[in-house]
Amino acid sequence: MTNLWTNSLGLAELLPLPEARVLQSTFLLVILVFVVWVLWKIAPRLKRQVDPRVVDVVLLVVSGLVALFIGQSALSLWASAAPNAPTVDVFSQLTSAGLRIVITVGVVAAAYIGSGMLVRAVDRFTTETGGLTSHQSEVFSRLTEVAVYLLAGLLLLSVWQVDVRAFLIGAGFLGIIIGLAANETLSALIAGFTLMFSRPFEIGDWIQVPLENGGETDGIVTDITLFSTRIETFSGKYVVLPNDLVTSNTLVNFGRKGRLRIEVEVGIDYDADPKRGVDVAKRAMKEVDEVLNVPRPNAVLTGFGESAVILELRFWIDRPSSRRRWRATTAVIAAVKHAFDREGIKIPVPQREVAGRDETGGFRVVSDFPDQRDRPDQYEGHDRRNRGDPRDRPD
Repeated sequence: MTNLWTNSLGLAELLPLPEARVLQSTFLLVILVFVVWVLWKIAPRLKRQVDPRVVDVVLLVVSGLVALFIGQSALSLWASAAPNAPTVDVFSQLTSAGLRIVITVGVVAAAYIGSGMLVRAVDRFTTETGGLTSHQSEVFSRLTEVAVYLLAGLLLLSVWQVDVRAFLIGAGFLGIIIGLAANETLSALIAGFTLMFSRPFEIGDWIQVPLENGGETDGIVTDITLFSTRIETFSGKYVVLPNDLVTSNTLVNFGRKGRLRIEVEVGIDYDADPKRGVDVAKRAMKEVDEVLNVPRPNAVLTGFGESAVILELRFWIDRPSSRRRWRATTAVIAAVKHAFDREGIKIPVPQREVAGRDETGGFRVVSDFPDQRDRPDQYEGHDRRNRGDPRDRPD
C-alpha cells in the first residue's frame, strides 16, 4: 500500500522527509472529501428512483468504507517512516469486537430502512381506507418506528451479550421511579392515546374546554400531540392544554358537523300581530348572506316579557368559528330591525306606570324647566282641592 502511493506521487526518494508524508496525507484527505462530495451530490437523483432511506444507508456505508480504506493508506504511509515498525492493516485485524460493531451497524441500518418502509405502508393504507385521521396516522407511524427500534435494541443486546434479565429488572425499578415522579405526564400520555382513538375533535375544530380555575376557554385546535392539545383563541392567544384536562372535563365541539345553529331573542309589542312578526323575521333572515338556506332559518314565540312578546330567531351558519358567529348575529339583528321598522312592527322598551295614592296626598311632578318648577299647578287636582286652592272653588 505504501509503495503504491509513493510511486504514484513520484516521491519515493522524499519519503524520509516529513513534508512528503504531510503532502501525501493531504492528497488522501482531498480524495476522501471529493468522493464523499460526489456521493452526496448524486444522492437526490437516486432518491427519486430508489427508497430514500436505502440511498442514505448505502451512501453512509460507502462513505465509511472509503474513509476506512484511505485511513488504512495513511496509517501505512506514516508507519513506513519507522523501518522496524509493524505493518498496519486494519482489514486484517477485525476481532470479535469488530464483528459486533459491523453487526450493530447492519442492524441499525436495517431498522432505519425497515421503519421507513413500514411508516410509508401505514400512510398508504390509511390514505386508501380513510379509517384514520392525519393525527392518528402520524401517531400510529411513530409507534411503529418505536416498535422497530425497540426490537433492534433487543437484538443488539443479545449481540453484545448483555444480561437481559438484569437489564429488565433495572428497567422495572426505573419504571416505578419514573411512574411516581411523572404521574401527571403519564396521565397526559394515556389521555393522548384516548383522544387518538375516541376522536372527539380534529385539527381545525372549534372547541370549548373548562379550565381548572373554573373558567372556560375556546378556540381553534391547531395541534394535537400525545401530551397536550394546542388551541388558538379568537383573541390571538395560544393555549396549551394537558390531554388529561381535556379528557376529564366536559368538552364542547362547535364545529363537529361543519355547521352551527345560533339563537337570538327579540321582542315585539303586545299590540302587534305575533304571526306577522314571525313571518317578517323569517323573510329578513333568508336575505342575510351569512345564514344557510338549509336548514331554513326559523322564528318561534318563546314567552311573554314585561313589555313584549319574545321571539327566538334560529338560524344556521357553516364552517363555524367565533368570528363567523358574531358576523352572522350582527347581520341578522340589523336585517330584522330594518324589516320590523319597514313593516311598522314596534320593538318596545321597558315601560313603567307611576300613580299616586289618594290617601298619601298625591305626589308632585318636578319640571325640567326652571320657570315652571314652583308653579302651583304642578300639584294634582285633588291635592289642590285638599289645600283649598281658590281656583278649584265653585263660582
